Amino acid sequence: MEKLREQYEKEVIPALMKKFNYKSVMQVPKLEKIVINIGLGDVKDNPKSLENAMNDLSIITGQKPVVTKARKSIAAFKLREGVNIGCKVTLRSSKMYDFAYKLFNVALPRVRDFRGISANSFDGRGNYSMGIKEQLIFPEIEYDKVDKLRGMDIIFVTTAKTDEEARELFKLLGMPFKN
Repeated sequence: MEKLREQYEKEVIPALMKKFNYKSVMQVPKLEKIVINIGLGDVKDNPKSLENAMNDLSIITGQKPVVTKARKSIAAFKLREGVNIGCKVTLRSSKMYDFAYKLFNVALPRVRDFRGISANSFDGRGNYSMGIKEQLIFPEIEYDKVDKLRGMDIIFVTTAKTDEEARELFKLLGMPFKN
């Protein structure tokens, strides 16, 4: 599964150095980490949903998720400070590249009526965020064992200085952008 890392070293670095006229290989933007987050609004009604979400996330990423807690109380959402409200995983190095490869080449093409992902979700500093509506697009998740469809946020953190550099990096890595 090291295909994406090899592709980065053999094809992406030379292409980016040529396009942006970098003097050193260290200036070339690279993927730093991928953060996958599942926010759960129904934990107060169904305490087992956090356990199920953590199980799904660990199956998808191959890494144990961390529980996220509410930072402040919000009465309108019936939320108290310190209550468990979700889980997240931060992937780095080989697990990060494996997940990115699986997402681009296996999971996203399984989405119904998939035409590509938006190229407008950059934050201005070279990081990209996207949302997924259901965890079933990953082949590891068994349909029969899913209690509820859960979405997740996926954030790609890069060392790129601008969105243009990051967009080119992701395009060369094989991220399926809309035309």
